[in-house]
Amino acid sequence: MSQQPPQSDEQQYWEKWISSRDIQAGDMLVKKYMPLVSYHVQRISVGLPRNVSREDIKSLGLMGLLDALQKFDPTRDLKFDTYASFRVRGAILDGLRKEDWLPRSTRDRAKKIEAKTMELEQTLLRHVTAEEVAASLEMAPEEVYQTSNEHFFANILSMDEQLTDDDNESQNYSIKDEKTISPEEELLKDERIMELEKTILSLSEKEQLVLSLFYKEELTLTEIGEVLKLSTSRISQIHSKAIYKLRSLLSS
Repeated sequence: MSQQPPQSDEQQYWEKWISSRDIQAGDMLVKKYMPLVSYHVQRISVGLPRNVSREDIKSLGLMGLLDALQKFDPTRDLKFDTYASFRVRGAILDGLRKEDWLPRSTRDRAKKIEAKTMELEQTLLRHVTAEEVAASLEMAPEEVYQTSNEHFFANILSMDEQLTDDDNESQNYSIKDEKTISPEEELLKDERIMELEKTILSLSEKEQLVLSLFYKEELTLTEIGEVLKLSTSRISQIHSKAIYKLRSLLSS
């Protein structure tokens, strides 16, 4: 007679949580998956200004994790960490969208940088560097990189926000089918992807590698530093510089 292999602690916690919502089992599962929250906090924090508390972002991520625990269906062919990743990241981004987390001073600085960039490009008839923009505005290049990085991320956060002209009654009766993409939207999306791909190829090899490792391979800045044998701050600098170049090239 074959003997069943012993259950792991995690399996026992899951059984207790699913069958009776055992509080102790839930606490242990939260502790088990907290590194997932920390991972998304670190990635998303890269593009945020220093005034945004990591603890606040962590709280948003924890809310996403708790939501994932409540709604996870173990009968589906889906790993919990995959499901929780979507919930945690979504909760953080939704929380950031609801708050005006980008200070007015940063928005004003971003407008000045954008205006000066356009002015210099029209004068010099070429793309300008962050160093040239910084010198013209009597700012440090790092400040230009950081501001552009934060503003770029703010635009990404608000990309899917629906713009409406008026709050008229007719809008209350219209329901958008979120699952259906119109031909115009599909065409626009393809054009944007092609434009982005072409623009990324204009970056330096190291900048392309950092963006690829960060956004495609989903490594943290610390992990990328270990791969490239560079400090985390240096990787952050390369990332910010690449984002500045992308924003400059795409806006022009």
